[in-house]
Amino acid sequence: MKHITIRPYQTTDWTSLSAIHDSARRIELHYAGLDEAFLPLDIAAPAEGLFDYTVVVAVLEGEVCGFAAYQDRELAWLYIDPAYMRKGIGRALIQYVMEQVKQRPICIEVLEGNLPAISFYESMGFSTVTCCSGKMPGNEKFSVTVRCMQKN
Repeated sequence: MKHITIRPYQTTDWTSLSAIHDSARRIELHYAGLDEAFLPLDIAAPAEGLFDYTVVVAVLEGEVCGFAAYQDRELAWLYIDPAYMRKGIGRALIQYVMEQVKQRPICIEVLEGNLPAISFYESMGFSTVTCCSGKMPGNEKFSVTVRCMQKN
């Protein structure tokens, strides 16, 4: 397996993050039946406070292929370029975050209906604690149900 490097976000990564988010987010929303709720990263990042979190990127063969954003006990963002899905990028990002975040449990919210993501997090040791419904952060026109998952 090729070596995946996780490093802090740099402003020069913005174009890569936007492309990754915009393609992967469309897939995520499609699984949840929320295709119309899509917002590009240039709108979603400020609306959802992306840079209120610590942002790291995954690099494989010189290409930024995924990113995560986290703080305290929360993994708030995890997106992988669809061309790199199922290549260990998400696992590497979660392992990195788990090493950085010492407090437990660590939590993540996953859109209900996004079965590939739910299965992935379960394979990483996360379990569903509860489900809750409300307005989509950053795009409050849409109602969502999320699984609140956590890992000790």
